[in-house]
Amino acid sequence: MKSWRGRIESDVQAVNNYPIYDIEINKFDDLSLVEDIFIKRVGGNTMIALEYAFLKALATKDDKEIWQLINNNLRNPRFPMPVGNAIGGGAHSNGKKPDFQEFHFIPEAGSFEDAVKINKRARENCKTILKNLDSGFKEKTNDENAWQTTFDNEQVIEIMQDVKENMIDEFGCKMHIGIDVAASEFFSNKNKNYTYKNKKENLKRQEQINKIIKIANEIFYIEDPLEQDDFSGFSEIKNKTKSLIVGDDLTATNYNRITAACKKSSINAVIIKPNQIGSLMEVKKIVWFCMENKIKTIFSHRSGETSEDILADLAFGFQADFIKTGICGKGRDEKLNRMIEIERSLG
Repeated sequence: MKSWRGRIESDVQAVNNYPIYDIEINKFDDLSLVEDIFIKRVGGNTMIALEYAFLKALATKDDKEIWQLINNNLRNPRFPMPVGNAIGGGAHSNGKKPDFQEFHFIPEAGSFEDAVKINKRARENCKTILKNLDSGFKEKTNDENAWQTTFDNEQVIEIMQDVKENMIDEFGCKMHIGIDVAASEFFSNKNKNYTYKNKKENLKRQEQINKIIKIANEIFYIEDPLEQDDFSGFSEIKNKTKSLIVGDDLTATNYNRITAACKKSSINAVIIKPNQIGSLMEVKKIVWFCMENKIKTIFSHRSGETSEDILADLAFGFQADFIKTGICGKGRDEKLNRMIEIERSLG
């Protein structure tokens, strides 16, 4: 990955050339010292890695968990609900595919650990159904480890509904369905159309809005339903549905874009990707703003993630409403397992 200010090699050199042992970190907010020193020296990827390293060192020194450095006064802690990508499409998949990028299960279970188990079971149910119904299904996964199918959006949503009911019957818990439309990926700035390749149709802006509103009755969580600069369109969808309307491309873990989305009533939930903004102090600022304005927070990994598991500590420490890390696989299991470890440690 390229850093935001040049190549990683130059970032590493900048860190190595600084007397880093002179920086004294005693609490989470002291990370502002690190940011003040390195903000003009390194890019976002290096900055966030450096902050993670400082947090881990401080946790070791103080014999604490990383989440305790963020919030050590949790009286009634709650765990985020896992948002699990079971079937994929869009830019993350190949060949004939649904145009929406992700199709999620979001269980409300008695524990985070149970929710993870339910998502894994739901994912296997999806595989079984796709094997039986989709003649083009080859039991392959995309780069998010979600099943690839030749079905269109509506067919996939129907499968998700069937599996949802199966899970409710089997586990006796609440179960929700979510989608990441990732509409910017199939929006044409030139023609101002949304081009659905699977069904070979082009929708104007209002037609896209109407389409999303129509399917919202059966979808709990709708991420990026329109292209990334259509704040007013997001607002129309939010005001005409009961779904969570989630900003990701719209907000880009950027405080100014999130405040703008809030002011325009565009969203009621937001994706937070710490390694997108490259600053844990900015993450804290965003979380506080969201809490004050009753915007749900979803701590999320990114495509091509490593096996680093600190996202779980951040999500729990900041008391996020959801954590989006996929259902299983390398780079995903580690984060889910870390959250389970935290849950078990608290009894």
